[in-house]
Amino acid sequence: MPATATPTVLTARALLLDMDGTLVNSDAVVERIWRRWAGRHGLDGDEVMKVVHGRQGHASMAVLLPDRPMEQNLDDNARMLAEETADTDGVVQIPGAGAFLAALDGVPHALVTSADVALSTARMNAAGLPLPAVRITAESVGASKPDPEGFLKGAAELGVGPADCVVFEDSGAGIAAGRSAGMTVVGVGPRAAFHDPDVVVRDLTQVAVETTADGVIRLRVG
Repeated sequence: MPATATPTVLTARALLLDMDGTLVNSDAVVERIWRRWAGRHGLDGDEVMKVVHGRQGHASMAVLLPDRPMEQNLDDNARMLAEETADTDGVVQIPGAGAFLAALDGVPHALVTSADVALSTARMNAAGLPLPAVRITAESVGASKPDPEGFLKGAAELGVGPADCVVFEDSGAGIAAGRSAGMTVVGVGPRAAFHDPDVVVRDLTQVAVETTADGVIRLRVG
């Protein structure tokens, strides 16, 4: 995946940050748990992994098992969330994530994740990252990414209009959600490059944050 070819400067008044694949590399545990789930349901693990990133678990199940009642998906999702929360083996921060979050001290930003409170807390702690004060989790929304509800709620909670927000995302579902919300999207990592974000970076070492006296956030990307 090529990184951004030339440095780009983006401006914003708030940043909205996905967690898995963007701040935290949880791919090892996601692979373990979803491939086990695929095996139990007679599904191809590789095909399942193409779907699950970025969505809430029950939303992924609805795509993969379209004829199954949603009540079963919700029950299955609750069990899997508990498994994922307990399994943090291999969970680490994306390169540059610690310095990036430190640079956001005093800058309006929110975590917008498809994980619930328990899972997001466990993974951020396992990666040694601080939790943003504003968090939009699975409990906060009625619709999973790629629906824009989470990002719109994050912007509203920060008191910033969607057009003044920059989203950081890695997955197709998340990038689509940010676009639908009317926000600029920075894609992070190899998955992002396939989903046409506005800008792509290899990881967060390629993002520098500056703020101006009037509260404008300047992002040097690439």
